[in-house]
Amino acid sequence: MKILLLVWFYFLIPLCVAHSGTGTEERIKELNNYWDEVARSVREGDFEGYQATCHREGVLVSGTNNTSYPLSDALARWKKDFTATKEGKIKASVKFRFSKRISDPTTAHETGIFLYSSGDSRENPKNEYIHFQALLVKRKEGWKIMMEYQKSKASQLEWNELAAQ
Repeated sequence: MKILLLVWFYFLIPLCVAHSGTGTEERIKELNNYWDEVARSVREGDFEGYQATCHREGVLVSGTNNTSYPLSDALARWKKDFTATKEGKIKASVKFRFSKRISDPTTAHETGIFLYSSGDSRENPKNEYIHFQALLVKRKEGWKIMMEYQKSKASQLEWNELAAQ
């Protein structure tokens, strides 16, 4: 029995640990593609595309408002902005920078700042920098956000500091 335990601890556990780290570069590429799709759908006003990046049971947490509610409620509220963007009435964009990325083959926890810009086509856009965390799960159809935690407002300086990392 002791020999079996020794084999487990000295040979099998290191193999499991080594295997858990494989595919990290490919996974980061997949996650980057996920965030690129979020940005594209916001920029183009593609509500259905944006909705497809969300898990149907997703949750939005707002640290600035001290609220938590289904992401589907937020989507219903945001739909008018997507429509206005698609119709060219406003311009919108979102960019992401990350300070910490933790993942395995089917889950990811992303931490960083996003920059959301919006405004009508005649004015300079309003920029909002937001500290956020996102919990994602990988499904057959790709990565889906389960929880978006918009923690607090961020500054342009904090945004710029993430670019240096």
